[in-house]
Amino acid sequence: MSKRIYLSSPTMHGEEQRYIKEAFDTNWVAPLGTNVNEFEKELASYVGVGHAAALSAGTAALHLAMKLAGVTDGDVVFCSDLTFAATVNPVSYEKGVQVFLDSEEESWNMDPRALEKAFEKYPNPKAVVLVNLYGTPAKLDAIKDICSAHQVPLIEDAAESLGAVYHGKQTGTFGTFGVFSFNGNKIITTSGGGMLVSDDAAAIEKARFWATQSRDPARHYQHSEIGYNYRMSNIVAGIGRGQLKALDLHIQKKKAIYETYQKEFASIPEIRMNPYLPGSAPNFWLSCMTIDPASKVTPLDVMVALEQENIESRPIWKPMHMQPVFATHDFIQVADGVPVSERIFERGVCLPSDVKNTEEDMERIIGIVKGLFA
Repeated sequence: MSKRIYLSSPTMHGEEQRYIKEAFDTNWVAPLGTNVNEFEKELASYVGVGHAAALSAGTAALHLAMKLAGVTDGDVVFCSDLTFAATVNPVSYEKGVQVFLDSEEESWNMDPRALEKAFEKYPNPKAVVLVNLYGTPAKLDAIKDICSAHQVPLIEDAAESLGAVYHGKQTGTFGTFGVFSFNGNKIITTSGGGMLVSDDAAAIEKARFWATQSRDPARHYQHSEIGYNYRMSNIVAGIGRGQLKALDLHIQKKKAIYETYQKEFASIPEIRMNPYLPGSAPNFWLSCMTIDPASKVTPLDVMVALEQENIESRPIWKPMHMQPVFATHDFIQVADGVPVSERIFERGVCLPSDVKNTEEDMERIIGIVKGLFA
């Protein structure tokens, strides 16, 4: 069997062990602790935001963002359509109702024109949840301006885009709340875990309160609100502190992978790499491509050919409006015809984007893909 090539696997550098050892040496193998406090500060400093709460998952961070936005029974929340289900599921946790918005072609993210159209139909949504898909910034200025004009909080799901920049500003910091994920396949990982960020100190303090079972400041165990076991452990946070030091290196390597694919596939007119906007610097978490519908080659052909050579690839996220669980939910698109998100899904493939990919690995992947179009 040929060497296994992964889509995007964890990459440790050794620095993580130092922080983990400190936790063991001080016997602080529990939720909270020095690593948690410092990871919050270091992450907030890196992205340029005032406050951060380290949590058990990006999904937990999204859930608390919904609560902070005041989402409750029957409230409408506008959501990116082309994303993973974890982005939108927390709306349901608070009994809100998702309305899905189509993508634009230039970055594959939420179309500001669809957002304007959604406000015309639903004038009083409780929040807008925007995703920076595959590490590529959305049209963040335009979407933020629309949300501000309607006085609706923007929740920026930057789970895939840590380190990406739009017009000189880090993603995850454009909204009222930003969310990051450190799942195993992300650009840096803690094995699991997430972070909720905001310039609103009181909101982040409230999130920490909810995340520690909403325990009141009393000698006995007293709870005036429903809480959650959402805080990050000191061990996990230690991994995160070490990984954060390697983030810029990982972005550099991911960018090189993307540019290699872009250069090598430039001679194949049916292939288009996932685009990004002028003035943006993606973190290139995953390099993706779409194949022209007129091509004899399908995305499944590419995935099967790679799979047969022990190489991992994935389909593009299936849009939320196509998911059975959301079959009754509204979907807003700008023009009639096949939605942009559906076209990307039907013609797209996520290519191996592991920072450990060698030149030989890249040659092997590219050779297999090119062979299908020969």
